[in-house]
Amino acid sequence: MSLFTGALPLVPPAGAAGGQQAKGPKVVALGGGHGLSASLSALRLLTSDLTAVVTVADDGGSSGRLREEYGVLPPGDLRMALAALCDDTDWGRTWRDVMQHRFRPGKGPGGSLDEHAMGNLLIVTLWELLGDAVAGLKWAGALLGARGQVLPMSTVPLTIEGDVRVTAPDGGSALQTIRGQARCAVAGSLEQVRLLPEAAPACVEALTAIELADWVILGPGSWYTSVLPHLLLPEMREALCQTPAKRCLTMNLATDTKETSGMTAADHLHVLRRYAPGFSVDVVLADPASVPDRQEFEKAAGMIGAEVVLGKVGASGRRPVHDPLRLATAYHDVFGNS
Repeated sequence: MSLFTGALPLVPPAGAAGGQQAKGPKVVALGGGHGLSASLSALRLLTSDLTAVVTVADDGGSSGRLREEYGVLPPGDLRMALAALCDDTDWGRTWRDVMQHRFRPGKGPGGSLDEHAMGNLLIVTLWELLGDAVAGLKWAGALLGARGQVLPMSTVPLTIEGDVRVTAPDGGSALQTIRGQARCAVAGSLEQVRLLPEAAPACVEALTAIELADWVILGPGSWYTSVLPHLLLPEMREALCQTPAKRCLTMNLATDTKETSGMTAADHLHVLRRYAPGFSVDVVLADPASVPDRQEFEKAAGMIGAEVVLGKVGASGRRPVHDPLRLATAYHDVFGNS
């Protein structure tokens, strides 16, 4: 048996992280999953007045099981956002690892904890004790010493529904409706996307944060299942269109994915304009490697009122992931040049 040596880290004192006096611009970052985690990891280096607004449509894995069994918001993307806001201290790194820890199948058959993320269980516990989703996330953030706050985009679980074109029995083509974020994420090419329930309420605290922000950051992330949903929710779409804040759209490093098969970077912008024609953007931030046709991309950006800013924001290596320091540098330049 191994023993811990040395002093245990102390709880960060009040004012050391989320409670400290705000520095930097008021920033609201919207998205879900790994994309939002990337933007938050960069933005927390630039400001302590940071709010993450997270999609709540996940229906797969641990989140899907908890959503179905307890009727709660899917906690997975919320957990990832909280983990991304942890400081690079012993306390922050430890709690980040605790939140992200996933239970592996045990020796017994069908263990109830199999594949559940510890952070998901903690968040659901706080929700049950407090009876309030926003309050539970605030308590979780305080425990982690999170540099910012995490809010759900809606106070009810959402469902993403989409239409895909398939081959009909007569050899022609027909539209088939698929439901659920997990299925839509691997659909290949979605021709129509909807959010259910259609008149779901947006989180009031999220709407207020968007109204009071200096900058709103949308993306990166899965385009149809993490980025677009914020513009499909009526109250949130109106808030994003009406906010006096500057708006920055962060593009993905990989555009031709299981969810966006055959789409170019410019096509991604056309999707946003199609579903939210009243939504304009000030800056579109993209890595040059993800924009092979720069002229077409700049034309598409101009249609949503945006200036294109190109910068190396991808991490070194083969995997298309954003580097937090490079992304932070790019955001810093964008904020300073506004």
